[in-house]
Amino acid sequence: MEFFDKLGKKASEAYKVTADKTGKLAKEAKLRMKISELKSQINDIYKEIGECVYQKHTRDGEYDISKEIEEKCTKIDVLSDEIDSNLKQCLELKDKRQCPNCFAEIEKDVKFCPKCGTKQEEIKEEPAKEVEIIEDNKNPFDGNSENNNESNEEKSNLEKTVTVESDPKLDEDKTVEHISEENE
Repeated sequence: MEFFDKLGKKASEAYKVTADKTGKLAKEAKLRMKISELKSQINDIYKEIGECVYQKHTRDGEYDISKEIEEKCTKIDVLSDEIDSNLKQCLELKDKRQCPNCFAEIEKDVKFCPKCGTKQEEIKEEPAKEVEIIEDNKNPFDGNSENNNESNEEKSNLEKTVTVESDPKLDEDKTVEHISEENE
């Protein structure tokens, strides 16, 4: 019987590891597709900028393109920032980082880049912060308030200590606002 218990535990552990890695690979694939889509949008904007410049050239000064080009360049900046954010998420999933000199993908704990030899900054992880949450379970619209006063008073000062990460990891489609709306 002990053999089957050990076998079950090993199989369960293997399943958890496999499921975790599969989930990470799926998230990375989604992020890579999003990056590809964003790069395609940037290329389309480059094409539009080129068309504007050519129209300006052919119309001999009748056509002011500075505002239009400025708007398109701003769009490119926004899309580039989103690409950088997605790349950082991909690296986090693989527990890696990017060399600031050659932009190579390297392990987090290396002191020098294996490709260019640049000394890497030490990663300083912020410790988790403890936050005190006080729950108030009083319901002013409860019709049976006299009977529930005692139980509400007991529940009203319930305190919990929760560990909060300094940089929480969110699902790729959710922001802090989405999560707070779901909890309310």
